[in-house]
Amino acid sequence: MAALQKIRSYGPLLIIIIGLGLFAFIAEDGARAIQTITGVGKMQAGMVYGDKISAQEFQEMVEEAKQMYEMRTGQQMDNAMHDQFSDQVWQEYLTYKLVEHECNELGLKVTDEEVQHALNEGTAQSLMAMAPFVDKTGKFSFQALQEFKKQYDQMAGQQVDAQTAEQMQKIMGMWEYTYKQLKKELLINKYNTLLMQSFISNPVTAKSLFEDRTAMRNAIVAAMPNASITDKEAGAATDAELKDMYKRYKEKFWMPFETRDLKYIDVAITASKQDVQALDKEMATLYQRLAGGEDPAAVINGSKSLVHYTNLPFTKDAFPADIRMKLDSMGVGAITAPYENASDNSKNIIKLIAKTQAPDSVLYRTIFVQGETEEKTQQRADSILGALNAGANFKALAKKYQQPGDSTWMTSKMYQGASFDEESTKYIAAINNAAVGSYTNLEMQGGRVILQILDRKAMVTKYNAAVVKYAIDFSKATRAAALNKFNQFVADNTTLEQIEKNAAKAGYVVRELKEFNNSTHNVAGVGSTKDAIRWIFDEAEVGDVSKLYECGNNNDHLLLIAVTGVHEKGYRAWDDANTKEVLTQLVMNEKKNAKLAEKYKGVKTIADAKAKGFVVDSLNNLSFANTLFVASVGTREPVLAAVGMKTKVGQTSGLVRGGAGVYLLQVVNEQKTGEKFDAKQEMQQAAQMNMQVMGQQLMQTLIKKAKVVDNRYKF
Repeated sequence: MAALQKIRSYGPLLIIIIGLGLFAFIAEDGARAIQTITGVGKMQAGMVYGDKISAQEFQEMVEEAKQMYEMRTGQQMDNAMHDQFSDQVWQEYLTYKLVEHECNELGLKVTDEEVQHALNEGTAQSLMAMAPFVDKTGKFSFQALQEFKKQYDQMAGQQVDAQTAEQMQKIMGMWEYTYKQLKKELLINKYNTLLMQSFISNPVTAKSLFEDRTAMRNAIVAAMPNASITDKEAGAATDAELKDMYKRYKEKFWMPFETRDLKYIDVAITASKQDVQALDKEMATLYQRLAGGEDPAAVINGSKSLVHYTNLPFTKDAFPADIRMKLDSMGVGAITAPYENASDNSKNIIKLIAKTQAPDSVLYRTIFVQGETEEKTQQRADSILGALNAGANFKALAKKYQQPGDSTWMTSKMYQGASFDEESTKYIAAINNAAVGSYTNLEMQGGRVILQILDRKAMVTKYNAAVVKYAIDFSKATRAAALNKFNQFVADNTTLEQIEKNAAKAGYVVRELKEFNNSTHNVAGVGSTKDAIRWIFDEAEVGDVSKLYECGNNNDHLLLIAVTGVHEKGYRAWDDANTKEVLTQLVMNEKKNAKLAEKYKGVKTIADAKAKGFVVDSLNNLSFANTLFVASVGTREPVLAAVGMKTKVGQTSGLVRGGAGVYLLQVVNEQKTGEKFDAKQEMQQAAQMNMQVMGQQLMQTLIKKAKVVDNRYKF
């Protein structure tokens, strides 16, 4: 009781202590929540109209599209292609989100009836990628899709060989992806149709455009490039002139993303003389083993060759480009001595084991057989084979064993460029080699496969070739030496000023990279520089020098970076260093052209111009629709098209100021294309041209409005 009374006497103090404890607990929990929210924010790949997409969601979109690409083409995607593909997926996502937002504002949507109509019609672009369901006329067959889905549903819970099950699963995945793409395509088309109807033309404009398009002229041009006037003669560009030029071209200086100006040193690590000698020795050993008749699979797959060996014939497309070039000229059994290929920096050996004519496409069907024991499996397979040879219906037998028994096309692209185990190799070889109409009882792991070949198409040359391809790589010792040397340089030179002063003496080159943006996947073309890009945009300030980055796709580059300028997204100021450089060039061009116009104002004919030092050349097929290249100044001059079409045949224009000089134009003759005027068609083309001209500006306007954020560089 005394103890209890003592506790009660501390009541107010205990309440405060407990309250503080609860507050600490709540605060800690809240801090964790804030950290979680902040972490989620940092994991955002981008944002459009405030709608966020997480890094995980975007990566799933990329992976899904990548899988579809690889299934459709039969080609594996390398790192470079993956980066381009990622950009394409982002651009498609961005375009769709912009259009979707506009459609929501306008009340536009795609109905189920419109989707069904597109499926029945079968001409939508996204449907053309579904090769299994495209008929001979090049149209998507909705009926073929329905039949496949019925077979797919029947396959559930049935015994089907692994290859057939995998192929049907892939086709179903392709369809699910295509269906989503179709709905997006239909919405974008609906928006574009509405947009197209907003651009109109009239018969007068159509007639004028027709005459301009169908009239082609030949002319003589005399050119005096503005490079003939020195900067001193033209006079310096004043701030007032730069500001005036900025007002004229302001929209050109709006950027949807922020950029950085960089200076950097990139050290590419290459193989030393000793490294090459060691590689030559190893290649000589592999050559002797292949030439001596050893098993190619054991020799090649047990080495560091970049090309795997599978004992199957492939078309040339399955091999690297340099290998393809040599295969046709080789005889069966021939082997090349080790040779170097500069395009991929490799040493190579080729042994042509076999060369054959084989079908590019094979139509086949299968029944997978499995019994309680191996003996029962064999008995069941023999029974099925006997029934088929006696004339039994294949599909009926397949149905008896709860399998669809439908035919499937296998093309060369489906299995080229991949490595296979023994079972898969045997399965593909059986499909390729069996005669049309024949039945094969194929022993496979876990059961038997009764295989029938129904058709073979497009006979092509295929090669069974053993290829050794070794990268001419550097050794650990060579890399360590390069790293130690560069590390010492970085330690001795910690500022950009020191780096620029001492780089050449150490054997390094300081390079410049302006307007680097965060959607670029690497710095200066060097792979695996994500960490460097994150430092550039998330940490660095002007004047900062990075740590030494060990990078490159093969860990074969050393990179040091300094940030020399920061440019936020939006309109660049007129006195921004990069903007000012462009404006200065534009102003100086005009000032020089003005000087030229004043200097040669008395020139009235081509002969006068030639006498004054103008370069005379011919311009053929000149029209409003064809802006020709002026060789004497090394550029295109759109103004000459307008002047040439408005100057009468046989006459000479006055002195014309262009972008890169001044010109005199004499029209020699004119020809008509012979087309007949169709007012309706010309008006439609004029409207389409107007839409194309406005399209880019519209997209830029929508991007501004959407406040697009692209954080993909963080991941």
